[in-house]
Amino acid sequence: MMKKRNVQIHFLVVLLLLFVACADNNKEDSQWIGLFDGKTLNGWTQKGGEATYEVRDGAIIGATVHNTPNSFLATDKMYGDFILELEYKVDPSMNSGIQIRSNSFPYYMDGRVHGYQIEIDPSERAWSGGVYDEARRGWLNPLDDNPEAQKAFKQNDWNHYRIEAIGDTIQTWVNGVPTAHLIDDKTSSGFIALQVHSIGDDQKAGTEIMWRNIKILTDSLQQYTKKSPLKPIKTINRLTIDERKNGWKLLWDGETAQGWRGARLDDFPDKGWVIENGELTVLATGGAESAAGGDIVTIDTYGDFELKVDFKLTEKANSGIKYYVDTDLNKGPGSSIGLEYQILDDERHPDAKLGNHAGSRTLASLYDLIQADLNKPVNPIGEWNSAHILSKDNHVEHWLNGMKVLEYERKSDQYRKLVSESKYEKWPDFGEADQGHVLLQDHGDKVSFRNIKIRPITTKE
Repeated sequence: MMKKRNVQIHFLVVLLLLFVACADNNKEDSQWIGLFDGKTLNGWTQKGGEATYEVRDGAIIGATVHNTPNSFLATDKMYGDFILELEYKVDPSMNSGIQIRSNSFPYYMDGRVHGYQIEIDPSERAWSGGVYDEARRGWLNPLDDNPEAQKAFKQNDWNHYRIEAIGDTIQTWVNGVPTAHLIDDKTSSGFIALQVHSIGDDQKAGTEIMWRNIKILTDSLQQYTKKSPLKPIKTINRLTIDERKNGWKLLWDGETAQGWRGARLDDFPDKGWVIENGELTVLATGGAESAAGGDIVTIDTYGDFELKVDFKLTEKANSGIKYYVDTDLNKGPGSSIGLEYQILDDERHPDAKLGNHAGSRTLASLYDLIQADLNKPVNPIGEWNSAHILSKDNHVEHWLNGMKVLEYERKSDQYRKLVSESKYEKWPDFGEADQGHVLLQDHGDKVSFRNIKIRPITTKE
């Protein structure tokens, strides 16, 4: 009798669990929003190239076209955190992808679509479900160390993708198999887009890729997120695959002061600077120039180079990135001498309105010499901005968040005239050294740095 009762109780427990599971599934199903109505392309707009998109048999069909760049069918709405599911079928000869948190700005490569791409890769490489950064950094989460994921894609058949983008974490599954787990906070919002890749002259035009059952969750995501067993790939203070291939080097490892010293010290300052949570931060000490820990410089010097630095301002903050710095100049008070990419809260710091050349002390300007473009893209205080400096054969460019905001010719007559009219006129041959240190400035305000990378340029390039 007892045995029979136990069986009944066990049966009831199983039924209860099934009921709860079904209820949870029904609840999730009711939250999904369709991005494609199965009949029209309403809610979508084509960007980039001129590949064709049409609706056929309840699917979006994209077809390749010669002599056109990558094409993207993008949602009209922008999405930040979400869970996306869809199915696709692709010709084995085609590479494609699904853009998420992507954008198209007039200032960025003349409107080129850029952002995270979840790869569709039927080639022998088999990186379907990996994360590529379209028109920016290249591969972020390849699948060369994930053989199970490389087996997930099915040739000549419909494949199911699940993409979770929540906060700084992106996770993907292909046909239920975990494929990527990326931690990266470069972009928090953007459109979703379906890519038809460009083709060469030797490839067949009209080759098709199909998408269907495209749906998204945007609310209560923590209830529905899955836990990936994959070890996350983190990009902060690390080089990407393409950066390593192209000769980039980390100038800061994200954890120690290795490679840096005080501009007037043999070692790294013992105060005024903090290394914490992958950020290199100069502390607020009242706004005085180099009065606390002082400027820090790279131990090595550089000639022609490309430099990238992420920086985060606080309100009313002032700092700078200097290059071609000679630490033997200016042994008196103030900062070490060199060309400066200005870092400033333009709206609140009075320095934005000072200088002998109008506007030349604003964010991303060549400090006291050349004003940055007035239409420069600036992220709000407390968010990360990306500085990019290119110096080759005395031609120098300043970039901010992917936009070139100024350029000039070092050592030219025009450059020397600007120097003669600035606070630097007292320094002979200012900014004309062939080699110099990279410097991060202590101006007494709290500013944080990370992802500090440099690519020395050889004379052959």
